[in-house]
Amino acid sequence: MTRRPAAAALAAVLLAGAALLTGCGPVVTHGPASPGAADSAPPADLQQKLDAAESAAAAADADTASENG
Repeated sequence: MTRRPAAAALAAVLLAGAALLTGCGPVVTHGPASPGAADSAPPADLQQKLDAAESAAAAADADTASENG
């Protein structure tokens, strides 16, 4: 008696999987890829952001060290 509900559940999972895979078909692109927003940022701006992030991490480490004793 438990085989029918299990078989129905398996069939539902397989059908849902097939529907999801069908919706994710091949992507057709025409021409070269255009650069995204991250690629268009100038390197100097990226370096400033990296320096700011490193400075913030060092400040957080110093705060943690002073709080812990």
